[in-house]
Amino acid sequence: MTDAPRRLGSRRRPSAWSWLLAAALAAVAAAAPARGDGPDMPIGLVAERPPSGRFVQTERGWMVPYSMTIPGTEVAFEMVPIPGGDFRMGSPAGEKGRDDDEGPQFTVRVEPFWMGKHEVTWAEYRCYMETLDLLIHLAARGVRPQAKLDAVDAVTTPSAVFNTQFIYGNGEDPRLPAATMTQFAVRQYTKWLSGLTASFHRLPNEAEWEYACRAGTTSAWHFGDDPRQLGDYAWYEGSSDDTTHRVGLKKSNLWGIHDMHGNVAEWVLDQYDPRGYARAEGKTIPADAAILWPTKLGPRVLRGGCYESQANECRSAARFPSADDEWQTRDANFPHSPWWYNDEAALTVGFRIVRPLTEPPAKERVRFWDADTDSIRQAVKARQPFTAIGVADPKLAEEFKKHREQ
Repeated sequence: MTDAPRRLGSRRRPSAWSWLLAAALAAVAAAAPARGDGPDMPIGLVAERPPSGRFVQTERGWMVPYSMTIPGTEVAFEMVPIPGGDFRMGSPAGEKGRDDDEGPQFTVRVEPFWMGKHEVTWAEYRCYMETLDLLIHLAARGVRPQAKLDAVDAVTTPSAVFNTQFIYGNGEDPRLPAATMTQFAVRQYTKWLSGLTASFHRLPNEAEWEYACRAGTTSAWHFGDDPRQLGDYAWYEGSSDDTTHRVGLKKSNLWGIHDMHGNVAEWVLDQYDPRGYARAEGKTIPADAAILWPTKLGPRVLRGGCYESQANECRSAARFPSADDEWQTRDANFPHSPWWYNDEAALTVGFRIVRPLTEPPAKERVRFWDADTDSIRQAVKARQPFTAIGVADPKLAEEFKKHREQ
């Protein structure tokens, strides 16, 4: 799709919605890592086969769906188990609507993981945004001095929103999918969430995303090959009324995941290369080896299509390149914000998270979280007066509660 970046948001009408900034988070609770049904079982794992519902058997126990509250808040998110297995990534040559960047197909071996049942919502993402004031509040009282930018455990908060009417242009409902943030911002969100929950979270890689979307199917969409059914499963051009909608209102796929087609296009970890699949033609490779790690700012891959996408653009194999320069044309600052886009097309860009069953070693985790190019690192450093840098850990919410009450 040579014009894919323009298709992500090119038809949007100006919106009159504005975001009413909420008051402080209510009833902050002390943070503690959530656990499974035993002292050594992490959340989402149980020792015995559940009597009903969705579950995935592994050597470590039974993976089950779970809900986790972001420590220090009353905001919860839901995760569903994804079984391991092999699948053919990309689309076959005869699939209607297929683009050249969706092939050649190759086989990917995926390990079990949990994935967000929904796209990350504004309710969830705003908890991260409010960490800006939280860290400033604590640093002013000498509790948590701001961390050094190059510290391994440092998390940067997004800068304050300079144009709330644009950023929340599709409405103020906290159940709407969060949108307009850069890939670096959402990677830092997953680092922040990992620190608070003591559980490793990250963006999915492109292979994991497609595997989870397909849910064992080989059809154009996870429900089949008839585009007339898409409206039952997706907010897209033919059903969305040109705006995002609350997550989870449409039917899920066979593995219980909602909005994999449409609503907002979703960030994955990979650099976009229209000929990238050729490197694996005829091979079977593990999902982590299938990642095309970014070496430049863009383009990077977005998946799933959005509320303005045509039906064929929402297929399980459809890919979109980001258009970072185009999406920051209204940002008069130099360098541009490393956290926010400000073009209307970016209102169609969001994300969801995953949590692998097997976590990588601690020294390898920052690769999934931190800035991966000099241009991003320089932009973050240049914008330090507009952000806060701190360490996210399970004690952070408890400290925030204590100092807010003083």
